Amino acid sequence: MDLTSKQRAQLRGLANGIDTILHVGKDGIGANLVKQADDALEARELIKGRVLENSLLTSREAAEELARATRSEVVQVIGTKFVLYRPSHHKEKKDRIVLTASQKRD
Repeated sequence: MDLTSKQRAQLRGLANGIDTILHVGKDGIGANLVKQADDALEARELIKGRVLENSLLTSREAAEELARATRSEVVQVIGTKFVLYRPSHHKEKKDRIVLTASQKRD
């Protein structure tokens, strides 16, 4: 799943209103953090995380590693914060995030 720039912009706008729920600390990304992120993505589709100062990972590294582990997409990384997106398979259709349609140019 590759997001278009319009879809990323849409998700960035939605992410402005959500709270940070993941914190990557000195222990890095372990099984518990991956499980927490996976559960949160299934419930919310869009999550915001933060890399603490005592972490050995940069925000970009943490976001990409979590995205790989949870099969999600990195929407943005700014400073110590990052946003991940993955469509939910268990939410009702009316509760899902509807992305703008990608348009192909001829």
